[in-house]
Amino acid sequence: MFKNELVSKAIDYIVENLNEEISIEDVAAYCHLSKYYFCRVFKSETGESIYGFIKRLKMEQSAIEMKLIKNKSITDIGVTYGYSSSNYSSAFKKHHHVSPAAFRKNVNMNSAPHPFILEKKATFQSFDEYNQQIQIKDLDNFKVIYERYLGNYLDLGKNWSEFTEKNQNYFREETLLIERFFDDPSITNVGQCLYDICMTVDTTSPLENVMTIQGGKFAVYSFDGLIPDIFEAFQGVFNIWMPNSGYEMDERYGLNIYRKIDRDEQHVVMDLCIPVK
Repeated sequence: MFKNELVSKAIDYIVENLNEEISIEDVAAYCHLSKYYFCRVFKSETGESIYGFIKRLKMEQSAIEMKLIKNKSITDIGVTYGYSSSNYSSAFKKHHHVSPAAFRKNVNMNSAPHPFILEKKATFQSFDEYNQQIQIKDLDNFKVIYERYLGNYLDLGKNWSEFTEKNQNYFREETLLIERFFDDPSITNVGQCLYDICMTVDTTSPLENVMTIQGGKFAVYSFDGLIPDIFEAFQGVFNIWMPNSGYEMDERYGLNIYRKIDRDEQHVVMDLCIPVK
């Protein structure tokens, strides 16, 4: 969990401006810190240099865009993240160990390697099957208390248990548990996934770790099944439904809204909410 609020603030700035030219000086100034002090604090909190973090996110978010938007050229995707055609190709291959063209050729197939269960392959349903389970909804804004993590999704269960126990006094009948995810674990190293775990609170909450998650139009896929099957189900939505849906994912990030959790039975009912335009 991030303990330094300024590092979390810096990450907000970075993810909101990822398709801009972001310098270390820009981020440090946004946090009202000197460049050199900020670099030390950021590296201590995340284990990455600020430059390396920005570059990694650009490479990974550009790969997600390539996966989700079939009709956008590789050159245009590279330009979106500040690269010329040749520079983007070499930077992408250095980071992902595959060329952009080969990456695009191999995504959106009916199966994919499973990053959490190495001996298993994730297999997907047809577009029509996913389409029958997805609704387009307008969601309200959510005011939440939250904690931010940079790590492995396999730690989610432990992190949620600690988070809910710590904040049990704020639970109400209408309280929602929400995970906001920034990365795709089929693209990002599983130990470097960025995510927020959140709990809705009253708008008058005096707590410090409060933010508003922007609502709007979302494609909502309802999942009712076992926790180990979440990756396969959600990757099917991103690999099969999203690129063929006629929608594009916008600049907001995805949400998992938990409706029911039975940790003993490893069963969960949840909504995968993809922001679309």
